[in-house]
Amino acid sequence: MKLRKNALILCFSLAVFAVTGCGESKKDVEKDVSADTKTTTILQDTTEVALTTEAETAAEVTTKAEEAAFLDGLTAFDVTSENLHDGVWDSVISNTSSGDNHSPQLSWESVENAECYVIYMIDTSAGNWLHWKSNNVTLTELPEGWAGESEYVGPYPPKGAPHDYEIYVLALKKPFDEIKGWFDNTNNKFFENMELLDTDADGESGNIISYGHITGTFTYIG
Repeated sequence: MKLRKNALILCFSLAVFAVTGCGESKKDVEKDVSADTKTTTILQDTTEVALTTEAETAAEVTTKAEEAAFLDGLTAFDVTSENLHDGVWDSVISNTSSGDNHSPQLSWESVENAECYVIYMIDTSAGNWLHWKSNNVTLTELPEGWAGESEYVGPYPPKGAPHDYEIYVLALKKPFDEIKGWFDNTNNKFFENMELLDTDADGESGNIISYGHITGTFTYIG
């Protein structure tokens, strides 16, 4: 009888081992928990990246909307350049091995009541990188290479990467001693700084009479 009882206990133990023994060891469980934790972390990181990208996109849309709202409130005049052909800038304006670092030729009609003009050129593909910043311009016909090195540096994008270069000409009622903007650097507040020109040194608004705008691409081939 005792032998039979022992045999039953042995069979029961073997059955329990068969069920539990084929399961995961402590190390296996720890591995699974670690894997689950890593998966959760990756999912969290992916979600954060997606949310960040979405927020950045929304901010970019907002910035463009604010920019458009500011420009829509102004009248526009035509600006032309002999260095712009079918939306592409000549390499001569670039600061590359294929260029001469010449500021583009520009022309526009004189704006009534404008005492001077401000000229900007930005690379919108590189955080509004400021390539041209001329203040208190009184001419309306600028030959190629007119701007000096302290006011102009030509495009020099990475090889093979097309970039967008935009020129703004602002007609002002009254001049400024200085205008804001980091020359040869990114300018995240470019349009905010531009809008500041609408208030003159005496605090009176409406200083920007109108503006001109042209845009083109440049690709450094090498």
